[in-house]
Amino acid sequence: MGYEHVLVDRSGDFATITMNRPARRNALSAAHVRELIAAFTDVGGSDALGIVLAGNGPVFCAGHDFADVVDADLAAVRALLTTCTELMTLIQQVPQPVVARVHGLATAAGCQLVAAADLAVASADAGFAAPGGKGGWFCHTPMVAIARNVGRKRAAEMALSGDTIDARTALEWGLVNRVVPESQLDSATADLLERVTRGSAESKGIGKQALYAQIDLDQPKAYAYAVEVMAATSQLPDAREGMRAFLDKRKPSWRRGR
Repeated sequence: MGYEHVLVDRSGDFATITMNRPARRNALSAAHVRELIAAFTDVGGSDALGIVLAGNGPVFCAGHDFADVVDADLAAVRALLTTCTELMTLIQQVPQPVVARVHGLATAAGCQLVAAADLAVASADAGFAAPGGKGGWFCHTPMVAIARNVGRKRAAEMALSGDTIDARTALEWGLVNRVVPESQLDSATADLLERVTRGSAESKGIGKQALYAQIDLDQPKAYAYAVEVMAATSQLPDAREGMRAFLDKRKPSWRRGR
């Protein structure tokens, strides 16, 4: 389908979804969020094995578009935030690994996108912030995802100060997986995506969804859930093929995968 605010490109096994509102610093208007949902839904249901989330222009994403919010009533703002939450949840529900390719700034809901992605690669000049702490509209919803990446004390510092942390700090705090020079951002993103899409696509899709399902459960509940999923998936053809290939000392042949 055609998009106004999003570009979707397919190259081999991988798809790239690019936020394309550079004049608005890729701010997340209601229309932009709906297009991102449509793009992730479309690619998520395709035979692509991995997804890159990128942004055109000087920054990755500046967060919510205040032009949509400043004069909106309560119901309209609630609807916008609910739609944005749908996007963040969808990124973790699609079966493919999603890698955020981050340059420039990722602020507020833009930082939330980075935190919601399965993995993230940042250029050395990137910055990350939840700036509501030093403004008039606190970053409540972005902090749901950010706090689950960086931990309680660091989340509180980001949320309350509103200050920007640099890429190296984001790496140390667990918000991104890699920091590379800007000239290596594309190759490092591609390398990470290549590595995390090896194996059976069916097994990986179930594994990704199970990881998010168990990660916030207490340990006994997490093990109980994981035991059932792992036992059930042992019966899948790709699971049997992978075990047989290991025992036979040969390369496995997946129904779909690399």
